[in-house]
Amino acid sequence: MKKLNIELENCYGIKKLKCSFDFTEKSTYAIYAPNGAMKTSFAKTFLDISNGEESHDSIFKDRKTKRNITDESATELISNKVFVVSPYSRDFKSKKISTLLVNKKLKEKYEKIHADIDDKKEILLVELKNLSGVKKGIEETFSNDFTHTPKEFFKSMLRVKTEVFDKAEPEFENIIYQKIFNDRAVAFLETKDFKTKLTEYIDKYNELIDSSTYFKKGVFNHNNASVIAKNLKDNGFFKANHTVSLHAKENDRVITTEAELEEVIQQEKDSILKNPDLVKAFEEIDKKITAHADLRAFRDYVETNPSILPELANLNSFKQNLWISYLKRNVEAYKTLESEYGKGQSEIEKIVAQAKKEKTQWIKVIDEFNNRFFVPFKLSVENQEDVILKSELPIIKFVFHDFGDNTPIEEKELFQVLSSGELRALYILNIIFEVEARLQSKQETLFVVDDIADSFDYKNKYSIIAYLNDISNESIFKQIILTHNFDFYRTVSSRLYMDRENKLQTIKTKKGIELVEETYQKNPFLTWRNNFHKADKEAMLISSIPFVRNIAEYSGFAAHFLKLTSLLHIKEDSQTITISNLETIFKEILIDKSTLTLSNPEKIVIDLIFETADNILQETTEVIELENKIVLAIAIRLKAEKYMISKIDDDYYWKAITKNQTLTLFKKFVEIFSGEIEVMKLLEDVNLMTPENIHLNSFMYEPILDMSNEHLKQLYSDISKLE
Repeated sequence: MKKLNIELENCYGIKKLKCSFDFTEKSTYAIYAPNGAMKTSFAKTFLDISNGEESHDSIFKDRKTKRNITDESATELISNKVFVVSPYSRDFKSKKISTLLVNKKLKEKYEKIHADIDDKKEILLVELKNLSGVKKGIEETFSNDFTHTPKEFFKSMLRVKTEVFDKAEPEFENIIYQKIFNDRAVAFLETKDFKTKLTEYIDKYNELIDSSTYFKKGVFNHNNASVIAKNLKDNGFFKANHTVSLHAKENDRVITTEAELEEVIQQEKDSILKNPDLVKAFEEIDKKITAHADLRAFRDYVETNPSILPELANLNSFKQNLWISYLKRNVEAYKTLESEYGKGQSEIEKIVAQAKKEKTQWIKVIDEFNNRFFVPFKLSVENQEDVILKSELPIIKFVFHDFGDNTPIEEKELFQVLSSGELRALYILNIIFEVEARLQSKQETLFVVDDIADSFDYKNKYSIIAYLNDISNESIFKQIILTHNFDFYRTVSSRLYMDRENKLQTIKTKKGIELVEETYQKNPFLTWRNNFHKADKEAMLISSIPFVRNIAEYSGFAAHFLKLTSLLHIKEDSQTITISNLETIFKEILIDKSTLTLSNPEKIVIDLIFETADNILQETTEVIELENKIVLAIAIRLKAEKYMISKIDDDYYWKAITKNQTLTLFKKFVEIFSGEIEVMKLLEDVNLMTPENIHLNSFMYEPILDMSNEHLKQLYSDISKLE
């Protein structure tokens, strides 16, 4: 991406914006946008692109939206090439963390072993699904029935290896698990009433088994007998002229045919299951089941298979026996999976051991965060091998530090004790993960960075700027850094070595938004100093007064300091100071201006201030030149003081004020004219919108810059009407 062309209309409050970003020489742009200009709307529009969503206007929903964002070849910007860094999102977690791998061959080897195992497992699972009727979550159900945890399929499978291979016939292979162990049926089976009736049934059943001719409790019941009969038949036992001898209390019976064996077993089963007392016990159970309309299918299944009733006395045991029966039925598939799994385990153990030693990129990210940011905790990752081998997200461990004392702390608890700046630092961790993942995958990306340094202390703010500088040095990355913080804007512009054409400011008009290059080469005062002698640069001359006043104060020019103060506050001599006087002061304080010549030397400086402010008032464009705002702020304060002095009408009181003149006059005004509510409100706005910061250097001009031109113009217009 060498160029980005943007054409927006009615996107979240941006009425219209048409601009281009040329990344040929520099990969990063910084945009200063005061609150309410366009910053959030711009970021939200690009967030829509990254999410694959359409943009719209949040307020004027009937306005037609246009969003055309393309590169130098007129190709539309696509979602995976955009990442918006919001000021803060507590819930943001990079989805790319687990892709930051150093040893991909290790992961591929691990995956190959598991792929072979999974192929064999799938074959077995298909058969288990068919026999059990469990279609969803069969692995979790199987595992939970043996280990009471849903993620131990192989552990559960190996646990029953002895039972599966014991050569006993599958006793319950024809019983369908899902018919019995669905949520409604299980809840019913756990009720006290059912258990009571079931106990009565089982007691009678056991009594009948004890008196049976051929069956024996716990050893050979009707279920075993039916299974054996079927297997003898399937294997041609009687066709080979073999016989079976059934031992009885009185006389043994020799069975010579399949039909005879089946008949004997059926007679014995009938003598038990059709016993009047047992039938009566069953009917009592049936009444309990029938009382629940939603258990009709379960009731029909029990009625068809009454032999399972005794097994319901121990549900956990019955579940396991069902699974064992299914595995016996598919013993070859079980053998194949067990063998494949066993074969891979030793190799997997070696791979896991190696993975624990690996230094992955995300470990480097953790180290980078720990080293870059100043927060009261350190980070580490606990599940390194799982992240490498299983593509799981890392589990980050937090250790809180307090003057040498260290203690582990949960993330939820950490959120409760950290400051907003420290929480934002934790958010930055996930941003770094995202950036590094895109770098590793060589994903060309435009980062739209929306006031990422808000609420950070200066140490961490500079750490962020250093990281943004690292991003700017990657050829596949481009950045548009948005901020309403002038200090951050100037700092990031300087630290990332941006040219003037890469430092943009917003102009808001009735038609829309314009982006213009910053006026100043380095800092505002240098530009003003080089231009304030020109006839059409009166605003720069006036704006230099507070700055030169500070130099006079720091350099020992006490008389000059007082004289310049009289141009920022109404003093006895304020109306007598001429441009010639100002020229003399500037020549003495600014050594390189010893030959300075200013126009209109006899003009009163305060008159020039008011005239310049009046001219600014007539401008229709929402310009953001700092000098215009400072002129308005100075003019507003001077007019407010003139008005209050005239109303208070006490020269002795006024001339005795030595500090905080505007505020002191305001307090006196309120004391005398407490009934003039509207005027007091207006004067209060003067104190709020023309802060003391206009006396300081350009570093502190941010509050003035963040104020809207229109607000300052309106205040100047309103205060002028008081005269």
